[in-house]
Amino acid sequence: MNKFSAIVAGILAIGLIIAACILGNAYKYKFRTSESINVTGNALKDFNADLVKWRATYSRNDFDLKVASDQLKNDQEMVKNFLLSQGIKSNEIVFKAVNISKDIRYGTDANGNSTSQFNGYILSQDVTIESTDLDKIEKASREISNLISQGIELNSSNPNFYYSKLEDLKLELIAQASENAKQRAENIATKSGGKLGSLKKADLGIFQITGKNDNEEYSYGGAFNTTSRQKTAQITVKASYGAN
Repeated sequence: MNKFSAIVAGILAIGLIIAACILGNAYKYKFRTSESINVTGNALKDFNADLVKWRATYSRNDFDLKVASDQLKNDQEMVKNFLLSQGIKSNEIVFKAVNISKDIRYGTDANGNSTSQFNGYILSQDVTIESTDLDKIEKASREISNLISQGIELNSSNPNFYYSKLEDLKLELIAQASENAKQRAENIATKSGGKLGSLKKADLGIFQITGKNDNEEYSYGGAFNTTSRQKTAQITVKASYGAN
């Protein structure tokens, strides 16, 4: 082998060694970057509603529209007096616009022809109450049925309970769930003899509100209980951390 051939062979050998080192480091880097710890953090908190909304509807039916209207106005006054007697403030009571419809009964005669019979006008009105005094509204909702015995055609819904600081509660639970996820990831890394790396990705789960100690199922779109005064809020955070 002449001197020139030896130099070429040496250069090629050095090139192969460098290429091997580069490929080895690239594989090692790729392997390290592909390592991750995936965890789900969870947070929940019990809380009490601080706002109640309640609705009731009363109606009148008569062939004479004016008669039905006068009766409904009298009913409105009786409903308002009842609510005030329960300690509900006037600014917490809202009477909605009167709804007017015709009561028409459809059928067929002996010959199979379609028929319609006018049975008068139906007038109805909703009254809604919103208050922070939950006990007072609950009591009134149970006792308003007494107005039925006074001739008022009334239908009362159950009160709905809400929480006015819901956004603050969400932020609090998100922070707790994120910290819970990190603690779980650190525990996995430590038990595996490694070290937890930086956060790669985090996905927020669905915010769920259920009745406290109620056997309610979570909803895919998020449960939002309004029937219970005592509630439980829960949220999850799915996080992916690097591992060294």
